[in-house]
Amino acid sequence: MKLGLVTYNLAKDWDVATIIERCAKNGFEGVELRTTHAHGVEVTLSATERREVRGKFEQSAVALAGLGSAFEYHDPDPAEVRRNIEGTKDYAKLAADVGAPGIKVRPNGFPDDPKITREQTIRQIGESLAECGEFAQSYGVEVRLEVHGHRTSDPAVIRAIVDAAAHPNVFVCWNSNSQEAVNGSIETNFELLQDRIRLVHMRDLYVGDYPWRELFLRLRGIGYQGFCLAEIPASPEPDRIMGYYRALFDAYRDLAAQ
Repeated sequence: MKLGLVTYNLAKDWDVATIIERCAKNGFEGVELRTTHAHGVEVTLSATERREVRGKFEQSAVALAGLGSAFEYHDPDPAEVRRNIEGTKDYAKLAADVGAPGIKVRPNGFPDDPKITREQTIRQIGESLAECGEFAQSYGVEVRLEVHGHRTSDPAVIRAIVDAAAHPNVFVCWNSNSQEAVNGSIETNFELLQDRIRLVHMRDLYVGDYPWRELFLRLRGIGYQGFCLAEIPASPEPDRIMGYYRALFDAYRDLAAQ
């Protein structure tokens, strides 16, 4: 397991050079660049600018673990769903150009329309993901569905969406949120998704309502060797916070290895 950073919040105002510098300094081995933030890794980049971003990471000790989007496919308006699908495809091409192995997408809830069933929305999201997964696969880029959204953050719903997609290039980003734990354990929900986990997001490791030790044990149990990305709030002392996070991460990982 490798420690990395989600640029959402803590690094939202950093440019790429600062992200690489701080991650390397504090032992963070990778980063997921979130769209709309100051580092500006967006689909509007020219071919030259994309090569420059790729080169900065390739010449550093920090891996570009992925790109993080807010694309979602639950809207009842077909035009809006199509806009998100085409946006995802453009983002997959960006990921390929800058050297990112995957893109994060999400569900973000169910429509507030009693005429639209949950099953319809799950099928719609799944079909959208299948199209995106097929397209991204041709560029060597994974599509990673975050366990996210009001009611859609239920791992059983995520499992149903992944099954509806039925595509080998559609994976899951485990999100370490409270909905994943039942009676203090993530056993049932982790087992639902463990075969599709390609990325892990983590909140502050001191948060007491989440079974962190169990998560590390279960990740070790499936032989997970990917990135665990810290998604933590901004701080006036980022190096101090990142240093503490590295130490806690190592302690949990070492404990899981015993």
